[in-house]
Amino acid sequence: MKTTYQYRLQPTTEQKLELNAWLRVCRYWYNRMLGERFSWWENNRHAANSCPIFVTSLPELRELPNYYSQKLQLPIIKKDLTLIKWSGELLDFGRVDSTVLQDVCKRVDKAMRRFIKGDTTGKRSGKPRFKTESSFKTMTFTTAKNEWIKLVRKNWLYIRLPKLGVVKVRMHRAIPRLRSAQVPEGFILKQISLTKKADGWYIQLVLEDVNIPEFTPDKIIPTWENSIGLDAVLHEDVYLATSEGEKLPSLKPLRKNQDKLDRISKKRNARKHGSRCRRKLASREAKQHQKIARSRQDFQDKTAHKLVRSGKKVFFHEDLNLKGLTKRNKGKQDETGKFLPNGQSAKSGLNKSWLDAAFGNFFKTLDYIAAKAGAVVIPQKPAYSSMILCYRNEVIFTDCSIRDYWDEELSLMVDRDINAAINLKRLGLGIFPSIKRRSEKIDIVGTMSDSTTKEILNTLIGL
Repeated sequence: MKTTYQYRLQPTTEQKLELNAWLRVCRYWYNRMLGERFSWWENNRHAANSCPIFVTSLPELRELPNYYSQKLQLPIIKKDLTLIKWSGELLDFGRVDSTVLQDVCKRVDKAMRRFIKGDTTGKRSGKPRFKTESSFKTMTFTTAKNEWIKLVRKNWLYIRLPKLGVVKVRMHRAIPRLRSAQVPEGFILKQISLTKKADGWYIQLVLEDVNIPEFTPDKIIPTWENSIGLDAVLHEDVYLATSEGEKLPSLKPLRKNQDKLDRISKKRNARKHGSRCRRKLASREAKQHQKIARSRQDFQDKTAHKLVRSGKKVFFHEDLNLKGLTKRNKGKQDETGKFLPNGQSAKSGLNKSWLDAAFGNFFKTLDYIAAKAGAVVIPQKPAYSSMILCYRNEVIFTDCSIRDYWDEELSLMVDRDINAAINLKRLGLGIFPSIKRRSEKIDIVGTMSDSTTKEILNTLIGL
C-alpha cells in the first residue's frame, strides 16, 4: 500500500534561495532536453516522396535522444558552469542533487512517450511544452530513506535533504509509524517531492507498507435501493440534484471573488513591468487564485462525503463533454468579411459558470472518496434524460426555460432537475426507454413496470 502525506515546509531564507536556484537549473535542464528531442524529430523526419528517385542512399540518421543518453550528459555538465546565452546567466548543476536531475530526465521521457505512442490505454497527449517559471514548480528526490527523518516532535518534523541540510516541516497531522531496526513493522519512505506554491513551499512524502494489502472491494450489483442518480445543475444556486429529491447548493467561488480579483489585476496591470510593486501585486493575485481553488476543492470534498454518507453504493452521474460545453462559438461572416453576432458574448458567462463549477474534478473526487467507502461511481450518457418525464415516458421538458411541470391528473409538481436525476438512475439500471429520432419527431420505444412507476411517484410525492 502506498500513501502520500503533504505538509507545509518552513525553510530558512538561505534554503529558500537555494531551492529557487534548484528550480531554475531543473527548468533549464528540462527545456534543454525537450529541445534536443524536438530537434531530432525535425531533422530526421521526412515525407516518403521528398527524396529524388535517383538517390541510392540516404544520410545516416542521428541517434534518437532517450532517457539514458540524456542522463549521461549530467556528469559532463556538472564539471563547469553552464552559460545561458540569451540571459547571460551561469548555472551550477553541481548544486542540485543528482537524483533530482535524473527525475527531470524521466519526466521529459514520459512526456515524449505519451505524445508519440500514448499511455497504457493508448490515449495520446498533446505536444509537450517548454516550461516557464510558473509551470515548473516541483522537484523530486526519488531515493528517499527513513534515515532522512531526523526528529519528530508534537507539531514539527525535521528532515535532512541532500545538499540542502535539515529542513523544518509543520506537521498538521501525525505521520504514520516508520519502519526501523527497533520497529520492524511500519511504512518506508520511498520518495520526497518539494513544490513551490503561491503561499510558500510544501513537501510531499510518499510512504509504502507492503504488509498492508491493496483494498479490493466486492462487486456491487446496482438496485433501485442502493443506487442514486446525480444531475449537474447550473441554475441559480443549485449545484447537484439527486434522484432522492434533494438539491445541493453551489458555492460559486470564482463568482464571489471576481470583484476582488479584478481589482488586484487592474492594479497590477497599471504598474511598470519588472517593478517591485508589480511583483507584489502579482503575488497577491496568485494567492487569491489559490484561495479560490482551495475553497472549491474543500466544497467538493464536503459535498462528496455528504453523498457517500447517505449509504448508497452506486452513483450514476452525467458523462459531461465539458470540453465541448465550454467551447467558443464558431465565427460568422457576411459577404464583405464583416463578423456577425454569433452569441459568444452570452455564452462566455455560461462557459465561466461551467469552469467555476468544475464538475469534472468533482466527479473524480467523488469516485476517489466512494472507492474508499466500497462504493462505485458510474458515468451515464445523458441524452434525452432531461426531456422525458421519469414516470410516464413522455417528452415534456422540450426547452431549458421549462423548470417545472404540473401534472393535473396526479396533482403533482415535477422539478426538471430532479426528474433528470431519476432518469439517470433509470439509465444506470437499464430501465430507461430506447429513443429513436426520425426527422424532428422523437419516438420512445419501451415500457416501464408498475413497480418502478410506484417507486418514482413515492419519491416525487414525498418531496
